[in-house]
Amino acid sequence: MPDLLKRSLDFLLRLVPARFRADIPVVPVVRLSGVIGMGTPLRPGLMLSTIARSLERAFATRNARAVALIVNSPGGSPAQSHLILRRIRQLAEEKKIPVLAFIEDVGASGGYMLACAADEIICDQYSIVGSIGVVGGSFGFPKLMDKLGIERRLYTSGERKVMLDPFQPEKPEDVKRIHAIQKEIHAHFIALVKERRGVKLRGSDKVLFSGEFWTAQNAIELGLADSIGDMRSALRERYGDKVRTPLIAAERSLFGRNKPGVSLSDALSNHPGLAGDLISALEARAIWSHYGL
Repeated sequence: MPDLLKRSLDFLLRLVPARFRADIPVVPVVRLSGVIGMGTPLRPGLMLSTIARSLERAFATRNARAVALIVNSPGGSPAQSHLILRRIRQLAEEKKIPVLAFIEDVGASGGYMLACAADEIICDQYSIVGSIGVVGGSFGFPKLMDKLGIERRLYTSGERKVMLDPFQPEKPEDVKRIHAIQKEIHAHFIALVKERRGVKLRGSDKVLFSGEFWTAQNAIELGLADSIGDMRSALRERYGDKVRTPLIAAERSLFGRNKPGVSLSDALSNHPGLAGDLISALEARAIWSHYGL
């Protein structure tokens, strides 16, 4: 009788959809891809507002043993990178769920900051990792304006309000000020990496935090990553062949667009018109090309 009952229960259990079975481990997957904090109206960049709901749904998944992050980003906004990292850590600590990051092509600069949200960083052998630094740049047009006979008229209140104006000659005091800001942001970035990676880091600060980037094996030797592998193999090794890995994508509106976590109008207001789209696309392309991609 006990054997018959067991066989009956096993049969009934097989009829239950996998997503409702407590005996089948689940590792929800969230993709963190693209330039951080940049985008166009139809393709918002990677920001907390565009990824928050996906993260919350992933950590709320029934029977989740861990959350996997697929990271493929050359960086971008340090503020948005940090906001996303903080939200991941808040959810991980609240739900007591470990986080695994899988770097694809690039996990560099702000993209590496996102990977640091994980308890373990796994790379493909061809992944580019690192670039722990701060960069900024612009163009200057004062000589072109003189040549074309264009007069710059600007009215401000506040003597530093037009710092680094591209239509005026560069001022040494402005450059000094922007360097000071970059140095402060860099120091915070270094402290965050040290906090998240801890004793795993090997190598001097001069090497680790110079802004240089490495392939996976060198990054592992420096302690910036943990191992080489792919998500499917790594999760099967940890949780068994039956592990489910549902991709938690952004929710879609009636017309198929992603629903951001705050408001779509926020993304649209920052990029008005075709000119904004073109500039955003060129800036994104330039950031990717920094890593040979």
